[in-house]
Amino acid sequence: MPEPTKKDETETENAPPPAEQKAPQEGGTEKGKDMDIREMASSSDEDDTSVSTPPADGMSKPAERKDSVWSIGEGEETEKRDDSQRSTLFVEKPQSGSVSVGGNITFIAKVEAKDLLRKPNVKWFKGKWMDLASKAGKHLQLKESFERHTKIHTFEMHIIQAKLNYAGNYRCEVSYKDKFDSCSFDLEVTESSQAAPSIDIRSAFKRSGDGQDDAGELDFSGLLKRREVKQQEEEPEVDVWELLKNANPSEYEKIAFQYGITDLRGMLKRLKRMRREVKKSAAFAKGLDPAYQVDKGGKVRFMVELADPTVELKWYKNGQEIRPSAKYIFEHKGNQRILFINNCSMTDDARYYVTAGDEKCSTELFVRDPPILVTKGLEDTSTYVGERVELSCEVSEDDANVKWFRNGVELPNDPKSRYRIKVEGKKHTLIIEEAAKNDNATYSVMTTGGQSEAKLSVELRPLKISLALEDQTVRLGQEIHLKCEISENVEGKWYKNGQLIEASDRVKLYHKGRIHRFVIASAAVDDEGEYMFVPDAYNINIPCKVHVVDPPKLHLDGLGENNTVTVVAGSKLRLEIPITGEPTPKVTWSKGDKWITDSGRIRTETYSDSSCLVIDAAEREDSGPFRIALKNEAGEDTALINIKVVDVPDPPEAPNVTEVGEDWCIMTWEPPANDGGSPILGYFIERKKKQSSRWMRLNFELCKETTFEPKKMIEGVAYEVRVFAVNAIGISKPSMPSKSFVPLAVTSPPTLLAVDSVTDTSVTMKWRPPDHIGAAGLDGYVVEYCFEGTDEWIVANPELTDKTKFTINGLPTGSKILVRVKAVNAAGESEPRYHPQPILVKEVIEPPKIRLPRHLKQTYTRRVGETVNLVIPFQGRPRAKVSWEKNGSPIDKNQINIRNTENDTIVFIRKAERSHSGEYDMKVEVENLVDKATIDIQIVDRPGPPEVVTIEDVWGENVNLSWKPPKDDGNSAITGYTIQKADKKSMEWFTVMEHYHRTSATINELVIGNEYYFRIFAENMCGLSEDATMTKESALIAKDGKVYKYPVYDDFDFSERPLFTQPLVNTFAVAGYNATLNCSVRGNPKPKITWLKNKVLIMNDPRYRMFSNQGVCTLEIRKPSPYDGGTYTCRAVNELGEAEVDCKLEVKVIYHGVINPGEPLILAGDNQLHSKDF
Repeated sequence: MPEPTKKDETETENAPPPAEQKAPQEGGTEKGKDMDIREMASSSDEDDTSVSTPPADGMSKPAERKDSVWSIGEGEETEKRDDSQRSTLFVEKPQSGSVSVGGNITFIAKVEAKDLLRKPNVKWFKGKWMDLASKAGKHLQLKESFERHTKIHTFEMHIIQAKLNYAGNYRCEVSYKDKFDSCSFDLEVTESSQAAPSIDIRSAFKRSGDGQDDAGELDFSGLLKRREVKQQEEEPEVDVWELLKNANPSEYEKIAFQYGITDLRGMLKRLKRMRREVKKSAAFAKGLDPAYQVDKGGKVRFMVELADPTVELKWYKNGQEIRPSAKYIFEHKGNQRILFINNCSMTDDARYYVTAGDEKCSTELFVRDPPILVTKGLEDTSTYVGERVELSCEVSEDDANVKWFRNGVELPNDPKSRYRIKVEGKKHTLIIEEAAKNDNATYSVMTTGGQSEAKLSVELRPLKISLALEDQTVRLGQEIHLKCEISENVEGKWYKNGQLIEASDRVKLYHKGRIHRFVIASAAVDDEGEYMFVPDAYNINIPCKVHVVDPPKLHLDGLGENNTVTVVAGSKLRLEIPITGEPTPKVTWSKGDKWITDSGRIRTETYSDSSCLVIDAAEREDSGPFRIALKNEAGEDTALINIKVVDVPDPPEAPNVTEVGEDWCIMTWEPPANDGGSPILGYFIERKKKQSSRWMRLNFELCKETTFEPKKMIEGVAYEVRVFAVNAIGISKPSMPSKSFVPLAVTSPPTLLAVDSVTDTSVTMKWRPPDHIGAAGLDGYVVEYCFEGTDEWIVANPELTDKTKFTINGLPTGSKILVRVKAVNAAGESEPRYHPQPILVKEVIEPPKIRLPRHLKQTYTRRVGETVNLVIPFQGRPRAKVSWEKNGSPIDKNQINIRNTENDTIVFIRKAERSHSGEYDMKVEVENLVDKATIDIQIVDRPGPPEVVTIEDVWGENVNLSWKPPKDDGNSAITGYTIQKADKKSMEWFTVMEHYHRTSATINELVIGNEYYFRIFAENMCGLSEDATMTKESALIAKDGKVYKYPVYDDFDFSERPLFTQPLVNTFAVAGYNATLNCSVRGNPKPKITWLKNKVLIMNDPRYRMFSNQGVCTLEIRKPSPYDGGTYTCRAVNELGEAEVDCKLEVKVIYHGVINPGEPLILAGDNQLHSKDF
């Protein structure tokens, strides 16, 4: 068992202070000394506080042990530090106890397991840190049990055959996850009073005998015996070095203080050197002793005996040679060599050695100060709590090293200690600024040569309550501040419902003078109760009540980041939010400016401890922040909850085909504008032939990029591609198809490359198209040339030429060039076709020759307003000159455009007029050589109407007409006439004759009784005349007999405002199949028909076609989708009014089959959904 630890403030035992303790701190070096001691000493486990020991001379007798109060000592600080993490777990804590030496005692701790899922972790400690689990054995046993009915864990610590050093402070700690509780208790081991034998310091620090049960333990029990404080009347001569060599390292500091050794570090170093094994010396028959000791002012003698007296001998002190003087005296006696040191001072405390030849012999000299005596002892003192106390004594020397003890425990000279030590020359004073009740004790002072003790008695003053606690009502989260004032400056304890309250990070306890304050910065519901302050050492309490009001609160711990809840479109959402508050708060939900009720697709359900938001068949429009608000008389709480409805993504935009090969292409696309609320995972790509309706999937693993390369296509076949976007919810609808494209390959080389003509600065080449052009077609040709003797090919045409003839200009005269031609299409350039021989750039004279086209060798006829574009090729080298004349006069270039080239001339009239008719003369000149040609151009127009039309005769059913030809024949011969008749009543014209060539005609089979008018159109190669000539008089076809008189009737008014005779009917349509809506309407004037969808006018939409025939109105919807559903309206409007009729259209989707839930469904029209949507 470890040694007991005593609390250094509460012990009341009347015992003398110990004679040996740690040396006082000198110049800040005590810490360094203490570290050196620990380094050089090999001690066993020690407790945290000092253990007092009797003086080595054993002259004082032990005093009887009185009742003492044990506490946790330094362990109290540990409990205070852990207080913030502690929660109550103990239902029964171990209590302090007392046992006689050799007796047994049991300590019990109980923990309730009602809220614990597993057994809590329990540890037993002795003192501050010693874990007793490792000390279990014969004298210590730890047990535990569990009662299932009461659900109580019981933990027991049994101490068997207790010893005196088992006494002290113990601690039991229990922990479970983040919960922690701790309890401290004391064990007192008592024995009957008896005389203690005299011991010295070496026998006091003995180890227990070998072979016993507790062998190996350090037995400090001898040091716990108390002895009377006496002046040391005389001390026997003691060899300190003998004590140090035989003592335990843990005793070094005590021995140093007792015998006045100030340089403890140097003492230990020299002791270490002394312990080294001394080797036999050939020069010294007898060497120096390991160490010598002398009092200050005394005389010391060093003596060695030489084996050879003739050897030269030298003495050294700390490495410096010693010369003879009044202080150092050398003496020779035979083989003996002696050194005397007179009047020793502290500077003589050093290492000495003597050399004889190459050998050396050393020793240590220690000079001891005389003992410090207590010349004036302490006096017993009585005082009141809170008063200043001073205990003074005087010693024999100024600034002597003095130690103070309280109940035998040394008092630290620490600025943080409540005990302050004041030194004024020979006077030493112990000061307590504010005495407390637990300062009742025996205080003693000890020097190296004496000691003194006195009793301090501290009594309480009568206590009065200056300011009592007041009842408080606080809101949850606000500060609880309890304050009271009493007449005395004493500590106290706070209680809640009878339970002691410890200070923690949440609970702050303040004491300043006579004022005590209890503060909780943020009140909780559990803080409600009865509070009480109890001053220490007084049988009085100050009570009050605290009432905590709980405002409403939303508990959103289960929601995601930023209070976001994700739901799949079409699914049902039921979001339950726990709420608290007393009284039960009123709950309201809203989205934007719209309040949510307890009915409908989006509704709320409210319970006493929670509120639910229910959304049936969630839609994308339901996404957004929903606001929940709680309110009761204590306050209100609000929160925004983000509802995120995720769906399949929108289809991407139509892909673009950026590059095409023989059987492949490269396509790119942009991600969809809306990812459905879930990140895009990848894409599926499909292709089809343009003329086909069957799409083929190209990738079975998702494409992560927005580019793809379809392969294995047929060259020359037009293809289209489309893209599907995929997220965690499913597959989007397909994108619009790309523009059609055709996989292409380059053509074969051009053929029959030959020279067409050569000038001084140009060469004209001609060739035939490639034998194999392929599906890519032919975009044009590239002509390249290089000069003979070089390899640099020059492109003659930066832009492709689609002709099979090209002139290379800007060539130096007399040079030779090589020429090649390449065919180009969408797939690239073909292999070149080379001209076999170099071409000399030098012009050859060629006589002019006009190659008049066949159709220009006869009259060239065009109608007025048409375009005249005549291309007339000619030959002639070099620099042929072309000129034109019209009817022998120069051509007006403002009316007729003439453009000449080296090989042809062009006559261009944008809009022909009759004045452009005539003979055009063309002349080509090359130096003195000339060639001519004439072109006859005739511009014709429709003729004018015939001249006067007269009715020559009327008989029976016949009428004879005659007329004159038109004055204007339109610059073309009249080819015929068209005769029309009209009944006088209706004046509707009907053709009687067409293409009639004469200027007189007889009209037969007229209706008897009708009266007719006649008109005639002239006709030439351009058509009928614009106007007709009508007879001025009518021709009446009379019948024989009585003339019938026709009755006169008023015209009937057929005007009517629009009226629908057949309304529209509600219709169901199938997605992907055309649908029609039909109705019928009447009205006069004929009404204008318009169609509307959801009250929006349908205009210029290719998906809709509108028909109206004989009053039947039809709206055709091409391949409708679910988005085309709605209310359609047909509106008829005329000048008398308007009418409307409407119907509802619902578009249904035909599903081919449902696969597993969560997997996509194939829809008619290649649309895709999820089975969860149903």
